[in-house]
Order: sequence, then structure tokens, then C-alpha cells
Amino acid sequence: MAEEQQGQEKTEEATPRKREKAREEGQTVRSRELNTMVLVTLGAAGLLLFVPWSSGRMMQLTQVLFERAATPEGRLLETLGFAANEALLVVTPFLVVAFIAGILSSVAVGGLLFSMKAVQFKGNRLSPIAGLKRIFSRKSLVELGKSIAKFVLVTGVAVMVLSVLLDELLNVGRLPVEQAIAEGVEVVGISLLLIGCALIVVAAIDVPFQMAEHARQLKMTRQEVKDELKDSEGRPEVRARVRQLQQEISNRRMLDDVPLADVVITNPEHFSIAVRYDSANMGAPLVVAKGVDFMALRIREVAKQSAVPILESPPLARALYYAVDLGAEVPEGLYMAVAQVLAYVYQLKMYRAGTGEAPHYQPARVPEAFAVGVDGTTEQENT
Repeated sequence: MAEEQQGQEKTEEATPRKREKAREEGQTVRSRELNTMVLVTLGAAGLLLFVPWSSGRMMQLTQVLFERAATPEGRLLETLGFAANEALLVVTPFLVVAFIAGILSSVAVGGLLFSMKAVQFKGNRLSPIAGLKRIFSRKSLVELGKSIAKFVLVTGVAVMVLSVLLDELLNVGRLPVEQAIAEGVEVVGISLLLIGCALIVVAAIDVPFQMAEHARQLKMTRQEVKDELKDSEGRPEVRARVRQLQQEISNRRMLDDVPLADVVITNPEHFSIAVRYDSANMGAPLVVAKGVDFMALRIREVAKQSAVPILESPPLARALYYAVDLGAEVPEGLYMAVAQVLAYVYQLKMYRAGTGEAPHYQPARVPEAFAVGVDGTTEQENT
């Protein structure tokens, strides 16, 4: 079986179970280009946002370091500790922005996913043959193309920024220290922001490619789909759920046919049988709906809402329930009993319409061969 599957092409889309299993193993859509673009763009926006505050802190740090360096009693370790604390305070907002950017870019495509299986050791990753296949694969060629595109875009943006801001960069050396720091940080922020915007092009290409590549890797052979379907249907809980859904669908369709019935014959509590007859198109009356207990009650409720006559005939209701399948014709042995009920219903309609006399209902006679008790056992007497 394994050899047969190896010879088959993976032409079928992954099933929901295959996708779920892949996520459990840490396989999901991820785009490094999207991560880089979001990280650079939001990092640059954060840099520009915190320029005044960060440049002021850096200026204070510079002044303190120079003052302590010129003071004989200044201690090296204390100075280094102070510098480290100030530097950490300055970079903390940017680290927070970078952390948020990394989370957003990761969950934007593949969603939030934690899987220990993704970091487990796998021996096939050390295989030289597998490594060569990865090097010369289609994905590697696409990665090479993206690297070239990033190089061209970043170089183009860098050249553009230098050509536009060259005078400002040359003038930084003539400015006061605090203003020079602010100008330098602003130039860096603008450059990174433009680079991030340029990387949108690469990310817009990479995201659809990664989604298509992920779907391609998860594709299955027809045999795999058949085996998975067989395995899924073999589980008792799945079979029970399928039967439940099938029964619910069947019940809904059955109740939709109740308004088309000519009469509903009841037990009157336990059984309800909806019968329809069209002399022009049917050879015999049809049982369009039947039910017991709760379903019998639902049939009666739908019949009342649709103005379908409801007639009590316990022996006939039991006989039709046990002898006739849903959608089947009434058997010949019950023709007379059902015809008697239908005749009464038609006469009743004529009476209500003012075109006939009030009918007198006589209980339908059920042959012994079809007479059954409430539990379905055969009765030996006419009722």
C-alpha cells in the first residue's frame, strides 16, 4: 500500500483533518518577508515617534558621561552601570514596538500557534540528500528571487534617501549636539520607514506564494483521502454523529412534506401518519410523513399550522406506521381503510365549503394481517 501511494501524484486538496494535524505539528503559513516589513515599518514609526524624547535622554547621558569622565573621583563601574540603565531606558520603547510588530506579523497569516512538535529534533533534517533537494527546489529559487528584489529595493531607497537628504546629513556636523542627535535619528527613522514601505512589494508577493506552497505541501493522493475517510468513518462517535445528522435532515424533509398531505391519521398520541393521494398522478395513496411520540407531535403541530385535517384512527395509524415505509405506497390490504378515511376528509371539505352534507365518520376497519398493538406486535382481532 505504501509503494502504491508513493507512485501516486498528490492531486487532492488537504482535508480538514490533514490541516488540523499539520497545525498540531507546527506546520502553518508563515511569511518572513511580511515579518521583516512589519518590523521595519513599525520600528521606524516608533523611532520617529520617540525622537524628541530619546534624543533628549541620549543628550543627558552624553553630558553625564563627559562630566564623570572629567571628574577625578568618578568610578568606572558606577559610570558603566548608569550608562547601561539609561541606554536600556532609551531602547525599551523600541523593543516593545518590535515585540508587538513581531507578534502581529506572525499571527496575521497563519494565526496564533504554539506547538512543541515544531521544535523537536528530526533526523531527516540532517540528511544530505534532503538538504540538496531543498537547495535546488522551487522554493529556493523563489527565495533567491526575493533576496535579489530586496537588495534592489533597499539599495534604490538608500540611494534616493542619500540624494534627497545629502545636504542635511552634511549639515549635521555644524549643529549643536542635541539637535544633531535628533536630526540623525530622524534621518535614520525616515530611511527605515521608506525601506519598510518598499518591502511591501516583496511581502505582497511572498504571502500568496507561502499560502500556495503550504497548500501544495499538504496535498494528498486519492488513496490517502480514501484511507482517511475510511478511518474517520470507522470511529463510533463519527458514525453516530453522521447517523444523527442524516436523521435530522430526513426529519426536516419529512416535515416539509406534511403541508402537502390530505390527512394526518393519529393514534392519537403515540403515532402520526400523513397520507397524500392524487388520483391523476398516483396509483395509490403515499405515506409522506410518519413518526412516533415526539416526531408524531411535531407532525400534528405542522398539520395544524397548515390546516391539514387530523383524524383519530388508532388501529389504522399503527398499521400504517409498521407496514408502510416513508415515501412508499399504501399496500393493497389497507386500500379500503385509507380510502374510507380519504372519502370522509373529502366529504368534510365539501361540507365546510357549503357544497355537501355533514359526513358521518365510521372507524376504519383494518384487516387482521395488518392489525398491530402499540408495541408493534400482531393482534388477532379486528378493531
